Amino acid sequence: MTSATETQPRTAEPAASPPRDTAAPRWSLPALLAILALAAVLYSWNLSGSGLNSFYSAAVLSGTESWKAWFFGSLDAGNFLTVDKPPLALMVMGLSCRVLGYGTWQMMAPMVVAALATIWILHSCVKRVFGHAAAAVAALVLALTPITVAINRDNNPDTLLVFLMVSGAALALRATRDGRLLPLLGSAACFGLAFNTKMLQGYIALPAVFVVYLYAARPALAKRIVNLLLAGVVLAVSSFWWAAAVSLVPASERPYIGGSTDGSASNLIMGYNGLGRIFGGDGNGGGGGGGGFSGTAGLGRMFNDILGGQISWLIPFAGIALVGGLVLCGRAPRTDLTRAALVLWGGWTALHYLTFALAEGTMHPYYTTALAPGIAALCGGGGVMLLRAFRADRRWVWVLPLGLGVTAVWAAVLLRRASGWNTWLWPAVLVVMALAIAGLFVFRSGASGLRLRLLAVSVAAAIAAAVAGPAAYAWSVPSSGAGGGMGGTNPTAGPSTGGGFGGPGGGSGGGRGFPGGGMPPGGQNGQNGQGAQSGQAPGGAGGMPPNGTGGTASDDASGTRQSGRMGGGMGGGASSELISYLKKHQDGATWLLAVSSSQGAAQLILSSGEPVISMWGWSGSDKAMTLARLKELVKNGELHYVQLGGGMGGGPGGGGSTVSSEVTAWVQKHGTAVKESDYSKSTNSATSSGSSSGSSAQSDQSAIYRLDPSDVS
Repeated sequence: MTSATETQPRTAEPAASPPRDTAAPRWSLPALLAILALAAVLYSWNLSGSGLNSFYSAAVLSGTESWKAWFFGSLDAGNFLTVDKPPLALMVMGLSCRVLGYGTWQMMAPMVVAALATIWILHSCVKRVFGHAAAAVAALVLALTPITVAINRDNNPDTLLVFLMVSGAALALRATRDGRLLPLLGSAACFGLAFNTKMLQGYIALPAVFVVYLYAARPALAKRIVNLLLAGVVLAVSSFWWAAAVSLVPASERPYIGGSTDGSASNLIMGYNGLGRIFGGDGNGGGGGGGGFSGTAGLGRMFNDILGGQISWLIPFAGIALVGGLVLCGRAPRTDLTRAALVLWGGWTALHYLTFALAEGTMHPYYTTALAPGIAALCGGGGVMLLRAFRADRRWVWVLPLGLGVTAVWAAVLLRRASGWNTWLWPAVLVVMALAIAGLFVFRSGASGLRLRLLAVSVAAAIAAAVAGPAAYAWSVPSSGAGGGMGGTNPTAGPSTGGGFGGPGGGSGGGRGFPGGGMPPGGQNGQNGQGAQSGQAPGGAGGMPPNGTGGTASDDASGTRQSGRMGGGMGGGASSELISYLKKHQDGATWLLAVSSSQGAAQLILSSGEPVISMWGWSGSDKAMTLARLKELVKNGELHYVQLGGGMGGGPGGGGSTVSSEVTAWVQKHGTAVKESDYSKSTNSATSSGSSSGSSAQSDQSAIYRLDPSDVS
């Protein structure tokens, strides 16, 4: 029988405001340490065999060789062109490598630390509002989010981005709770640093932070407005110091800012890394629902075959928990911290969801790692609120079981998409969740020790069933030693599910490349086609140096940099024989070679240890190399060798058809073609004698030419 008190109308306060325990339960710290240990294993196990993004690896290496390259985020130590992001993440990894030496572990150490710190900060933030149990669930969900595991094993900037945004959100919530200005200023500084990690993506959650503080903070309204204005000043300073510094350096004395159309940081902010991501264009591919790597834009994108297994497992439960939690808060006071936290993390999740779902520009699956903290906080905090309501109020008895049931069914759908992969798992998830829900109903009421313990077992079983699918996907990344679906360029977790971007555990063929090879859906060059050369993704044969770092040229035991063979067709790649030839005949030039694309230049930088010019940038639209600039470099003896074509975004069309055509025509007219017989011992005499005077090491699409000051009229 249900007690009489349970049938009476109840206020929302008991369910909405969990007890603020002054003493942590004995299990709380061990649980957190266990989750952190699990995360550390997932993020670092077999890391030396993981394929990193050679684009960023090369920039980090250049930053260890030149402080100017470190500050600007230059791809090459000669400072011709920067990467297409602000340099904060590169700065962090570069400092680590300057202190510890250059290599995979040295580069990734600060990223792994930042990932673990993110879990700890989220746990602490959720604990202060919802209690220890909610904090443990949130930490576990964040640690096991598949795409988060994949990106935390990669040198893309998203790991640092999420750390800074979560830090900013946690400080904002503390400022809301305590009414003090300093945490709010710290929050603004964190979001500003997030901007300097990945520009406008670092601002996605800011509207939620603003609304929560303006409405729920303790100070009077006028004081809250003044505090927000002061925080806005801090945000502006911490956001734009790098762009301002870049603009103060004359264009002739700084590298071309990669990803921009005019070499300026402001253009990069508003174009390629701004509105171009949302609407397409500016090097992000066309609009019209594209986005390349993540499927067609639309509200259901997070649940499609590509992104579903990466991030969507607990989105339905998080949505139910958010709505239920807000209803349970009822007419709580304006300053109620529980409601403030729900609005903050709910706003975080909704804003990121809508941005990623509707973006028509470049949209990689790993961007969705920014959704994970909001989902985790809602599952932990909102889930505990639903559990309390489930036990205390008969009107709420169906909500938690509904959320758990939907979670199990969606997990089964996702697991069944991976044909032939752990086929036992989805039935197990359904059975365990069904038993757990039954246990919740059986042991719902009563306060005896045995019933409470059995209820706890049922809750634990429900949590285990909910995270079993994500955990299996997450473990597939370190267990295989791979960096994901494209080995660092586009890291993903789990098996292939028909989207063509499956991760290391993938079924037929591992799901490593694009369907049929070549470019991703839409056939876009640039970032939508990064790494897909001649049907070979980076990390494949001839694509990366065989040094076990997926493009990171590491040091061996004797301290000698290892140079592996680079595929000749990989956008500026070259054999070790050609690299030796170019070094021998470098003749004091700053740059070893100029190639069409940033990916090709990055691989050559890692293989040779020398600066290499990327003429047209990552997307092939940068106008970094003009004919006047090329003549100047050749005349000054700073560059002798140019490779035409043979690269992503290169050849005719790179940097704009007019500019590239001028450069190509001038090089072909004035340069001397380098023949394969000049450097390759394996070239047979018949091939050499049968070659025309204009032939070279590669076909006409990837010919290398020698230029000297005398060639400049």
